[in-house]
Amino acid sequence: MDEKIIVTIGRQFGSGGRVIGKKLAEALDISYYDKELITIAAKESGLCPEVFERADEKASDGLAHAFSMGLSYMGMYTPYADILSNEGLFKIQSDAIRKLAARESCVLVGRCADYILRDNPNCISFFIHDKMESRVQRVVDRQQITVEQAKEIIIRTDKSRAAYYDYYTNKTWGMSSSYNFSIDASILGIDETVEFLKSLIEKKANKTR
Repeated sequence: MDEKIIVTIGRQFGSGGRVIGKKLAEALDISYYDKELITIAAKESGLCPEVFERADEKASDGLAHAFSMGLSYMGMYTPYADILSNEGLFKIQSDAIRKLAARESCVLVGRCADYILRDNPNCISFFIHDKMESRVQRVVDRQQITVEQAKEIIIRTDKSRAAYYDYYTNKTWGMSSSYNFSIDASILGIDETVEFLKSLIEKKANKTR
């Protein structure tokens, strides 16, 4: 494929969205970015990665909390009042995402990438969801915790992701109209979902040639 392939994936916690994104990138032989975006944004801004980690996919008050901890900037210990605004931190990460999309084909997971790249003609956006029982089981198996603990983490994380997305995009996290495709991973399973997404992406790429 000659045209760049830019795929963004939003996902419910425990839905398998991250695994699907990684396998999809491998199937398409393109780069994959998830937590790696934090490292890239930190490097380009001079901020320590902790700033982005503490504020990662959290709404406005979450970003403020990260700065209120007095995290370092260019090796100096500084309070958030002397540093970037919440919107400024989001802009740094947005700029990093745009640069990646301009430079190479890639799969980008989370962090409002679908909204940030909404004007990029090569971008196709997906949202991955799944049944609660399947999500709970994945989290239990992955983190070796109880069912109740898994449910609590899922609810809390989804709420945080929704608040972050809704705040910065003026759209609704998880709503089908916010994305090109909303996919229930339970219908086909992880591997078949990857193949399905790959076929959609290839059809789109062929239409734009």
